[in-house]
Amino acid sequence: TLTMLRQRTLGQTVSARGIGLHSGVPVTLSLKPAPSDHGIVFRRIDVAPVRDIRSRAAAVGDTRLASTLSDGDLKVATVEHLMSALSGLGIDNAIVEVDAPEIPIMDGSAATFVYLLHAAGVEEQRAPKRFVEVLSCIEVRPGEKGARLGPFFGFRLEFTIDFNHAAVDTTGQQVAIDFADTSFVDDIARARTFGFVSDVDLLRSKGLALGGSLDNAIVMDEVRVLNAGALRQPNEFAMHKALDAIGDLYLLGNPLMARYTAYKSGHALNNLLLRKLMETPSAWRERTFEDLEHAPVAWSRQWSWA
Repeated sequence: TLTMLRQRTLGQTVSARGIGLHSGVPVTLSLKPAPSDHGIVFRRIDVAPVRDIRSRAAAVGDTRLASTLSDGDLKVATVEHLMSALSGLGIDNAIVEVDAPEIPIMDGSAATFVYLLHAAGVEEQRAPKRFVEVLSCIEVRPGEKGARLGPFFGFRLEFTIDFNHAAVDTTGQQVAIDFADTSFVDDIARARTFGFVSDVDLLRSKGLALGGSLDNAIVMDEVRVLNAGALRQPNEFAMHKALDAIGDLYLLGNPLMARYTAYKSGHALNNLLLRKLMETPSAWRERTFEDLEHAPVAWSRQWSWA
């Protein structure tokens, strides 16, 4: 039927160059169309033979300050902002080619990736979009942090941050996003990653944040934001954490039908949550919609804004 909620891929290949946030090395990124039921696959073309890593929760290895997909010794780091853009624009199938072990950071948000995806165009495919529908609550709560997934007919995120820092505490510490009435492109994609000067030396001693700068992150000292110009939106800090979570959750390999609630969560906890979901078969099922009339409005509305 014409009204089925269908899988989507890119209309054509698009490429860009940027710097790896953690490695500091230049990276060429190409986003390519892929067939139905292919999923999002990362391809390292700088190794011989060329090798692929499929996006799935169990492939996430290192989660220090980024989500890194691993397959043995092969890695692709800092995938979350690109995954967030792919999720927001409803792209089910794509090949992500890189010539380095990291996705370029661009401006520290998902906005550049949205621009690239718009340039590529979106193509609907014949196969139905396959959701992971959460049927019962799954929760991970190590210490004071927490994240949970519960049933919801659509996709909703509620994220609360808690940084003891003057510049952050004066901003919105909480965001609630419902994909049915929040535009990923307009309201979420431009929120930038952030960090603290006090952490930079420690990170660099561990070989992290080597490519970080005021061009690709909000940087703060003990009291204030150091970047020229104001925040892009009043709740940019909390919104970026939600942007990260959208990308982290999409590493599942399928879009979620769920309500996600988090307090001080990050990449590691988001991945732990997905693994727990996958290990609890009774808590979810795959779901497709043969008729748009019966599908959640969240996705069709999201794409009409995209």
